[in-house]
Amino acid sequence: MKELHRKTEEIAILLVAVLVLAVLPLALDPFRLNLVGKYMAFAFVAIGIVLTWGYSGVLSLGQGIFFGLGSYMMAMFLKLEASAPELPDFMVWSSVESLPWWWQPFHSLTLTLLLIVAVPGAAAYLFSLAIFRKRVSGVYFAIVTLALAMTLTVLIIGQQGDTGGANGITDFRTLLGWDIVGDEGKLVLYLIEAAALTAAMLASLLIVRSRLGKILIAIRDREDRVRFSGYDTAHVKACVFSVAAVLSSIGGAFFTLQVGLISPGAIGVVASIEMVIYAAVGGRLSIPGAVVGALLIGFLKSYLSETFPEVWLYFLGAIFIGVVVAMPNGLAGVFGQIQARRAARSAR
Repeated sequence: MKELHRKTEEIAILLVAVLVLAVLPLALDPFRLNLVGKYMAFAFVAIGIVLTWGYSGVLSLGQGIFFGLGSYMMAMFLKLEASAPELPDFMVWSSVESLPWWWQPFHSLTLTLLLIVAVPGAAAYLFSLAIFRKRVSGVYFAIVTLALAMTLTVLIIGQQGDTGGANGITDFRTLLGWDIVGDEGKLVLYLIEAAALTAAMLASLLIVRSRLGKILIAIRDREDRVRFSGYDTAHVKACVFSVAAVLSSIGGAFFTLQVGLISPGAIGVVASIEMVIYAAVGGRLSIPGAVVGALLIGFLKSYLSETFPEVWLYFLGAIFIGVVVAMPNGLAGVFGQIQARRAARSAR
């Protein structure tokens, strides 16, 4: 049974990779493909949630924090390029006379990419390590992360001159002089994002199948026994939480590139909870399931809001409730049950 699950997971990753790299680019028009690129940005977050929640038992309701860090850092680079040599327009409107010092590194794309990985990873590790050292876990950790997401949203809105406030950062069209809003540029960005998402799925699969993955499962099931065995469980959980934060930040950077703007609404409490739902719908123990969940919910949001503009939120809410009640392990869990039944019949 375990070998069947392993093969199924590998095949599912291959199918998802073929879908996003080959099928969708050939089947969809540029507008719809850009929407899929937006959904894939959230798939990075969903994969991280599978690692933390599904395999480690650490539920975070604040992944929007790290998604927002990656989004805003990429937006800062793009905005400086679009505004050069002047200050960004929202700073001029707020009577800011000089560029804040912490904006300076974002003149360089290389530094920007390094910071997109380093800042969320380091912040997540240090924060979570301090929390886990205090033996804070479960619903208490979820509440703390939710409060931090709310705090970050308020902070961004309040700093109009530095962050663009409630309007966010927008109005950029190029990346190192290359047009990223035309159909050709969008297609190239999409393919880069799809390749990065495939790499993220493979890297996450290696983690969960390594010795670290076995330790994570043991911590999820009986952390006290793992601790008594000599493992520093706080350090292990902080490391995987840091990996999830990096994945969220990378997804945020791609979100900015695909959508062309970032605002506090994309990283707040509601957005953070939706990110958990992506993983829950796809299956919190399935890496490709998380990607499918993000794509499916993203598609449903777009379709229902277009078809039923006044009541689409009720439809979406009903879908979420139905999945939680009828499919606690998500779509991947249902597929796994079907595979297990087929295998049992074949063995008779």
